[in-house]
Amino acid sequence: MEFSGKVALVTGAANGIGAGVARRLAAAGASVVVADVDDERGQAVADEVDGLFVHCDVRDPLHSEAAVAAAVERFGGLDIAVLNAGIGTGFGLGDDFDPERYRTVMGINLDGVVYGVHAASAELKKRGGGHIVATASMAGLMAMPMDPLYGANKAAVVGLVRGLGPVFAADNITVNAVCPAFADTAIISSFKDALVSSGMPVMSVDDVVDAFVAVLRDGKPGECWFVQAGRPSAPFTFPNPPGPRTADGERVNLDLTPLTTKEN
Repeated sequence: MEFSGKVALVTGAANGIGAGVARRLAAAGASVVVADVDDERGQAVADEVDGLFVHCDVRDPLHSEAAVAAAVERFGGLDIAVLNAGIGTGFGLGDDFDPERYRTVMGINLDGVVYGVHAASAELKKRGGGHIVATASMAGLMAMPMDPLYGANKAAVVGLVRGLGPVFAADNITVNAVCPAFADTAIISSFKDALVSSGMPVMSVDDVVDAFVAVLRDGKPGECWFVQAGRPSAPFTFPNPPGPRTADGERVNLDLTPLTTKEN
């Protein structure tokens, strides 16, 4: 897929999936803003892709706004926002619970997506449309007993993307999520050996990057694409929830379209 003339912002792009996406987009012709809190590695990736590095703590909405502004100042606009910054939780609600750590994780994994969407959407509208892709996780599509708080914030990202899909579609902005299973990144470093010994496939970063490109090419508004080893990525099909019934037991056919506002 060609991205010549496109401008992309990638958060969490100093390593792992974010760095892989930045490299792939740049190789396909895009101008890339590499956003991260790791200045040394982030600058190295930016130098590699002939892009721009910006220090960006996604927990702070002003940082997301500054990253978007930097893209506009350097490259003239914004077409793609990949909201990828994320960290593992690594604790539960027992004796190991740390409220400060909890707020940090939620700030990066959920707030960072919210602030990123808010900051990027206005510039995407100016370009006549574009793409927002958030990195969620298979943990947001299924139960995650080994890290339930991580599952909670990734499920929130999935719900956010599904809700925003039809809202931004009116502005020709496609909002999607990519939901990888275990990929060979720093998030799984502490338990990678256990995964491998249990027979769980660990995907390469390139496998996940392939899914991002597929979403940018074929994604429809609000879709959340699973990424699993050994099978092609595709939109996850969510089961329909039970709908309301009248007092007589008749099904109520709801149309929420009029409630969708363009003031997003």
